[in-house]
Order: sequence, then structure tokens, then C-alpha cells
Amino acid sequence: MNIDLSRRGFLRLAGAGVAATSLGAMGFGGAEAAEQAHVRAFKLATTTETRNTCPYCSVACGIIMYSKGDVKAGETAQLLHIEGDADHPTNRGTLCPKGAALKDFVHAPTRLTKPRYRAAGASDFQDITWDEALDKIARAMKDDRDANLIQVNEAGVPVNRWTTTGFLAASATTNETAWLTYKTVRSMGIVGFDNQARV
Repeated sequence: MNIDLSRRGFLRLAGAGVAATSLGAMGFGGAEAAEQAHVRAFKLATTTETRNTCPYCSVACGIIMYSKGDVKAGETAQLLHIEGDADHPTNRGTLCPKGAALKDFVHAPTRLTKPRYRAAGASDFQDITWDEALDKIARAMKDDRDANLIQVNEAGVPVNRWTTTGFLAASATTNETAWLTYKTVRSMGIVGFDNQARV
């Protein structure tokens, strides 16, 4: 069969075909409209959505965590899904490979969920409560500060420097928390103060 088609005729036919398929793809066809009218339920519709900050590096990407279980009713929440927060100004919904694997980090069997302490000379760690851990840290800091605080330098000028203890702050935090951390550390006289972003 021989088709006699000029160049202009071919362009008209091709343009009409493109227009027809474009209209169909936008939902103007009957079959497409009926198919798109049926929307299945979202798999995360019955979960609790919680916004947080990725704990890995100093970029402080925003994440959204989806969990099931009513914590207020005493149930243990089960984390089902983690994704980047599209409304977060830092990452705008994207996550690096470590951030994308956060769910595995949360569910890892080796993840520590309580403080552990190894006594001097012991070979094993033992679980302790948060109150015990904070008391041990406070006692060690108080003893070190009492023994090593430099109140006056060689010229007799008051300096209140504590140079034997350092403090490393987290960078994945708010400006208000960072300000409060800085003021607390400096008010104790700690000179060695740095931020996780520089590590």
C-alpha cells in the first residue's frame, strides 16, 4: 500500500498525535479519568507523624518519622518509616545514605538505650540509671573544677579559667539551645569548648 503524504501533511498528523496523547495523559480521556478517580488509602495514613533532626552529622537535616502505637496510653511506639522533611530549610526532603538508613539504626540490636558504666579496673560494662549517670558526671566535674580552676592569672587579674575539662556541643540543635549551652559552659569557666560541626 502506497501512502502519498507531503511534508506538511506529515507534520500536521504528527502534531495532532502529540496533542491527542498529551490530552489523554492529562486525564481528559474517559478511561484515565475513571482510573484516577479511584485513590487507594495511603499506607501511612494511620500512623503518628513526628518531626525530628537527623543525629548523624552537623548538617542537621530534618526528618519525619512515622510510628504506630499510642505512647500516651502506655504503648510502645513502633517506628515504621523515616523520610526527609520537605519543609525543612536545610535538606528540603533529601537525605544522605546514613540518614536514609536511620530506621535500621533505630532498630539495631546493638543500639544503646540506657547509660552504661565500667568501673576502674573492671572488664565489663554495667547498666546504670540516668540519675546515676548524671550524678557521676556532675561529681567528676565538680571535683575537677574545685581542684583546677584558675581564678587569678600571674598578673593578679581575675580570669576564672577551667582548663582541665573540655566540652563538645551538638550542632544539630536550635539557636536558643546553642546559646544556652554556650552560656552554661562559659559560666563554669570551661575554656576548651567546641562544636560537633568542627569534628
